[in-house]
Amino acid sequence: MVHEYQDLITIFDQTFYQSFNTRLELGGDEPIYLPADERVDYHRIIFARGYYASALHEIAHWCVAGPKRRLLEDFGYWYEPDGRSAQVQAEFEKVEIRPQAYEWILALSAGFPFNVSCDNLHGDIEPDRLGFMTKVHQEVMSILDSGIPPRVAALSDALRAFYHTPALTPEQFIIK
Repeated sequence: MVHEYQDLITIFDQTFYQSFNTRLELGGDEPIYLPADERVDYHRIIFARGYYASALHEIAHWCVAGPKRRLLEDFGYWYEPDGRSAQVQAEFEKVEIRPQAYEWILALSAGFPFNVSCDNLHGDIEPDRLGFMTKVHQEVMSILDSGIPPRVAALSDALRAFYHTPALTPEQFIIK
């Protein structure tokens, strides 16, 4: 299955531009979320370097953010760059569980491979990738049990329709 970022841009825009005044856009080296301002009258989710996975990840953060956060650059979240200590890495992973669970749901909806991102290649510790994946998996199971939130569900449905993937079931989410 071929995954072109332009398809994801189109699917996202068709799903959310009218209702949320938000567009998905190709960016450069670093992703960023920019709310509408005096120069651009719509909100922009800008993903890095044409990577499909980057777009899914940034969309997942947008799906987590509530209405007030969606009015702030990068949703007002902190970001500690690569090279984090063990304590800061643990804090990073704690806030990344929900977005990466949404990302996994969206990736599977698109038939796209999902890998958790510990995002700390140059830190003073080796992240426990399997442990983090297990936490993200538990979050996915909880979301499936309680009901996928509306924006995630809308995009999941649109992706599954475009890529002709089956309805999501808990058994499809495999820790590897």
